[in-house]
Amino acid sequence: MYFYGTTGVNKSGHLEIGGVDSVELAKNFGTPLYVYDVALIRERARGFKHAFDEQNIRAQVAYASKAFSTIAMVQLAEEEGLSLDVVSGGELYTAAAAGFPVERIHFHGNNKSREELEMALDYQIGCIVIDNFHEIELLKSICKEQTKKVNILLRVTPGIEAHTHDYILTGQEDSKFGFGLQNGQAEEALAQTLPFKYFNVLGLHCHIGSQIFETTGFLLAAKKIVEKMAEWKETISFEADVLNLGGGFGIRYTNEDEPIPPSQYVSEIIKEVKQLIDHYSLKMPEIWIEPGRSLVGDAGITLYKIGSSKDVPEVRKYLAVDGGMSDNIRPALYQAKYEAVLANRPLAQTTETVSIAGKCCESGDMLIWDLPLPETEEDDLLAVFCTGAYGYSMANNYNRLPRPAVVFVEDGKEVLVVKRESYEDLIKLDLPLK
Repeated sequence: MYFYGTTGVNKSGHLEIGGVDSVELAKNFGTPLYVYDVALIRERARGFKHAFDEQNIRAQVAYASKAFSTIAMVQLAEEEGLSLDVVSGGELYTAAAAGFPVERIHFHGNNKSREELEMALDYQIGCIVIDNFHEIELLKSICKEQTKKVNILLRVTPGIEAHTHDYILTGQEDSKFGFGLQNGQAEEALAQTLPFKYFNVLGLHCHIGSQIFETTGFLLAAKKIVEKMAEWKETISFEADVLNLGGGFGIRYTNEDEPIPPSQYVSEIIKEVKQLIDHYSLKMPEIWIEPGRSLVGDAGITLYKIGSSKDVPEVRKYLAVDGGMSDNIRPALYQAKYEAVLANRPLAQTTETVSIAGKCCESGDMLIWDLPLPETEEDDLLAVFCTGAYGYSMANNYNRLPRPAVVFVEDGKEVLVVKRESYEDLIKLDLPLK
């Protein structure tokens, strides 16, 4: 089996995470339970930052909090000197509640409301990433009303889409996000923002995809954007102070995945940008990136208790757990794949192949198909690896299932950072008919 971060097997023969026995965690906090290996998150964050520091490049590494946003996670990002990418008023409110430095907060999103933009100005955050022409006009009106100046980036779509090992050049730049780089929209956005006295246009932002295992897409995007920057220097005397190349760096979910180290992504991006900047005699911009999944994804493990089983002769054996699409909707949404072991005996020899079913009332509530496991018993503990991104953040109360607790573990200590929801929590916003 493959161990992630500080995971291993302890003297009791149990899966250990951050020096803490997973069986004891399940006893103390119940299941399902999200467990985060804090040391691995720190390692990933420092890996990205060190790669920039090593080459003496001005940079910001902004944690994309949509992957997993809680007060404790935001505080951990601050401890590691990260900036913060938020995409809603709720994520911004969480950041403020965590005491995160507002000057390092960047606000993204394709449909920011007036209330959200006013909130961003009230908090005096570091940057708003403008996504469309409607937002330009809306933010202009708010800045005029409040006589406040704000830093902005313009999100552009460079005509490249990248996922895993593939990248696609899309001439139509078909995306709900950003201003088209090739169709004149980006130039028009600059024309509408540069002269406005309450905008400080820092530069450009792009995001080309997710779960990317190669640097090709990032380098192509950088090339297209810097070429445009060179053109704009000549035509409108605009040079970007910031070039934000987004995130999407991949992680290992199963043996099929082959991610590269953070340092490789960063070093190749820096090399390409430097060469292009030198070639076009432009000033070197500050480079921003936005890792989310790659910071927290493989640091998360979900613990479940095994319940019922069902044998379908000559077809498959189902094992049901006490969670499912309510705490991890990714397999149901887009057939995400995971690996898992029995946390209470991870080194036991596998003897059968089973499929892990969730307890929600949906045929599609399947967490893992065809998982090799030892023969199991009721109340065995299943540990599903790499659930740290988009598990808790997409959790829901389907079938009125309470959302699980979240525990951070590090150096043999555990800290409860999100309480388990109670049945009372489920109805606290309900109002009676009479």
